[in-house]
Amino acid sequence: MSEKIKEVHVENETNGDDKIQVERAKMNIIYVGIASVVMFFGGMTSAYIVSMGDAFWIKFPLPTAFWVSTAIIAISSVVLQLTIAAVRKGNIKGLKIGVVTTLLLGIGFVYTQFQGYSQLAKKGSHMTGSGIIVSDGKYDAYFAVKQGKEFIVVDGNDYIKLGKVLTKSEMESLKKYMKQFLKPDIKKNFKVKNDGIHTLYWENQEMNVVDGELITNDTLKMESVDRVRLSYLARNIQDGRGDFFMKGKFGKDFHVFYKGVEMGYKNGGLTYKGKQLDVYLQVKAVESADTASSFLWAITIAHLLHIIATLLYMVRIVRFSFSGKINQENNVRLRMGAVFWHFLGLLWIFLLLFLLFIH
Repeated sequence: MSEKIKEVHVENETNGDDKIQVERAKMNIIYVGIASVVMFFGGMTSAYIVSMGDAFWIKFPLPTAFWVSTAIIAISSVVLQLTIAAVRKGNIKGLKIGVVTTLLLGIGFVYTQFQGYSQLAKKGSHMTGSGIIVSDGKYDAYFAVKQGKEFIVVDGNDYIKLGKVLTKSEMESLKKYMKQFLKPDIKKNFKVKNDGIHTLYWENQEMNVVDGELITNDTLKMESVDRVRLSYLARNIQDGRGDFFMKGKFGKDFHVFYKGVEMGYKNGGLTYKGKQLDVYLQVKAVESADTASSFLWAITIAHLLHIIATLLYMVRIVRFSFSGKINQENNVRLRMGAVFWHFLGLLWIFLLLFLLFIH
């Protein structure tokens, strides 16, 4: 009888050792995955820093939604850790509440991230990294507009008349007038309605409306290339752009750097160390893409994709928790998900701090 008891004891120890080995193997898979993700984001952040070296670089505040998502993912990590403590004590109700709450918080993180991207787009920051300085459709390069008896001028992204920024109603009136030039026909001249307020000037010549078409005083019609230029200007005005793709006030809502030195803005152009840019740098600035925005979007979207993939795994955790497959004795799946979730939370905080102090 004692021999049988001893055999059962040995068998239980063996099964226990096997279970521990299996759990360790599964956790090691998670650690390998974490190591690969660290290398991936290490490469992206390094590329970000290297790309800043000899380039024009835009810096602007991060969207407020990103800070909200940071709070959400921090809370979710706390909830998930409390859930693990509950299941270890055999608290199945606490397990169910915890995994569902973590999943909902994770969905909240994704939602606020998309809100952040919407805020970035409204600022003029896009993943494609359009550019820094407006070149196509730049105001007063080919076209200018007189509102009433006074010319409108552009300073940064401000549209100004008589030394004052246009009021909201004046800007809306300008947008309404320019809207008719948004869709040019390569073969035909614009069909135009004169609103009696605005007058368009093309290469310092007043444009008149004759039979619904724009012509100069000497009956010259615009070529197709100029109609396209006018459409670009109309789009810039609709989007509130002046000299820069980023919206807002230069030096306040966004800053431009070159080789780590913040640039100034004077007389419609950038200045470097207090001096106007030479011809080479002027061309380089105009041709430079907004690489900073491209990196910002790429880094945060890459992190978001990892979050979404982990949330799909968390859906399985919820299902297993309610079906009884996760319990006090068998909770390795939960612990695996928790380790990776905590890691993604810490990774997000690192990326946010990186972007805050570098971007």
